Amino acid sequence: MSTHIHADQEHDIIYPQVLPFLLIHAGCLLATWSGVSWPAVAMCIVLYWLRMFAITAGYHRYFSHRAYSTSRTFQFALAFLAQSSSQKSVLWWAAKHRHHHLYSDTEKDVHSPSQKGFVYSHVSWIFDRQHDATDLTKISDFASYPELMWLHKFELLPAIVTAGLCFLIAGWSGLVVGFFWSTVLLYHATFCINSLAHVHGRKRYVTGDNSRNNWLLALFTMGEGWHNNHHAYQSSAKQGF
Repeated sequence: MSTHIHADQEHDIIYPQVLPFLLIHAGCLLATWSGVSWPAVAMCIVLYWLRMFAITAGYHRYFSHRAYSTSRTFQFALAFLAQSSSQKSVLWWAAKHRHHHLYSDTEKDVHSPSQKGFVYSHVSWIFDRQHDATDLTKISDFASYPELMWLHKFELLPAIVTAGLCFLIAGWSGLVVGFFWSTVLLYHATFCINSLAHVHGRKRYVTGDNSRNNWLLALFTMGEGWHNNHHAYQSSAKQGF
């Protein structure tokens, strides 16, 4: 499998958008200055699992696939909590994911490791200019809600609010360990589904793509590692069968 990124893709990376992403990673190292308190560690664990739930139950199963129904109030709460993970707006995320399923592991897929290399599928695609815009026609069912369009416009607000609460509760250690550490862990756990779950694991179903079931990824992603199951039954709210 090639990890090469084509030159036209490489030159199309929006580098200013990469900076905040790198700064959050670098911010994790500030723990040597802030210290690592037990309340901050507890906050890191709680925020990881709470926001992972919002990613899998919100971004993915609800907004991308409409695998279940819920109230408008809980819909907004899911969206707000999911966006606190700093993975762009629910409308952007769901629109890109719907596109991924339409063209999984073909040249039109936005993050196929078999087509564009492992690094690109894991993280680089997010900063590619061609993927920056949100195709609202792909997510018109949710773009009709003003509150979700408001979150789309202020996509970083939930993350900023969460970071502020971490600082208020546990000081600098709360911000660094509670927020930065859990956010970086969430980044790469989520990204591994786009990259590793299309490379390593077992294929239970013939799906026409390279989606795999990976039990280790499932442990860290509340079941999203059962990725081949998902590609076979995309509208299922269940992860494993």
